[in-house]
Amino acid sequence: MRAMVLHAVGRPLALDIRPDPEPGAGEIRVRVEACAVCRTDLHVVDGDLAHPSLPLVPGHEIVGIVDRVGDGVLTSVPGMRVGIPWLGRVCGHCPYCASGRENLCDEPVFTGYTRDGGFASHVVADAAFAFPLIGFDDPVAAAPLMCAGLIGWRSLRMAGEGKRIGLYGFGAAAHILAQICRWQGREVFAFTRFGDEAAQVQALSLGARWAGSPDAGPPELLDAAIIFAPVGALVPNALRAVRKGGRVVCGGIHMSDIPQFPYRLLWEERQLVSVANLTRQDAVEFLAIAPKAGVKTTTTVYPLERANEALADLRAGRFQGAAVLVP
Repeated sequence: MRAMVLHAVGRPLALDIRPDPEPGAGEIRVRVEACAVCRTDLHVVDGDLAHPSLPLVPGHEIVGIVDRVGDGVLTSVPGMRVGIPWLGRVCGHCPYCASGRENLCDEPVFTGYTRDGGFASHVVADAAFAFPLIGFDDPVAAAPLMCAGLIGWRSLRMAGEGKRIGLYGFGAAAHILAQICRWQGREVFAFTRFGDEAAQVQALSLGARWAGSPDAGPPELLDAAIIFAPVGALVPNALRAVRKGGRVVCGGIHMSDIPQFPYRLLWEERQLVSVANLTRQDAVEFLAIAPKAGVKTTTTVYPLERANEALADLRAGRFQGAAVLVP
């Protein structure tokens, strides 16, 4: 198999040739068709997330075809297209798993962080954490759904039932979530990096009611705001933008420090919450809804060997939507 491997934090990925992996009990081997590039991959490569399992194959927005199954696997068969997300395994017995909150598991395994991921021609995954993609005929289009879509969906659920939703950072997750909001009859207010007219145009084309910079403020108060950009300074901005009793959801796994802000921004029962990982139920719900909502992903395709270029372009904001690696 071919794999783009992180051997040292902060260094470019290297193309390695390895023996094809073999699935163990309860596991499947998947021939990767596409793997989207997530901002979390940047956080892993750049060292924002500590202690990755080096050497490591990043990537956790994986779509591929099952080509071998391990002992005891009953849910997957060779030839089936599946999606593999960030959450790769849970312990099943800690208080969080026992209460239906497996996203907070005390002993989790994460794809592309604590086990090898999808920046490769093949990947091994736990069969219980691989989702059948019946009806998803375009693997490139489906790949961003495995994280940008899933985390966006969980963030929206945590934001509540409000009608006016602010999305801070209009990248892979927000461009999917805007379409879900439109389908649900919500109003989207998109906040982009200063001067990023391309992102604003995309937001408006996907049904956003308004698009502008975070400093401008929305034309009216929001019911909730979701922050996808890893910028802590956006938190006070978002709190200013939500109404009394509104909620601000931090949707990323990493964010720069939140600056000090006056208590009056939080007062009047505004809430500030974070999203951690995802559950399998999130995937079941979202993968059923995405086709009904007519979600279309915007993608820029890179050959597997150009993974470093894709990461650099993501870091610099050189494309709209999501980058996708194709072995």
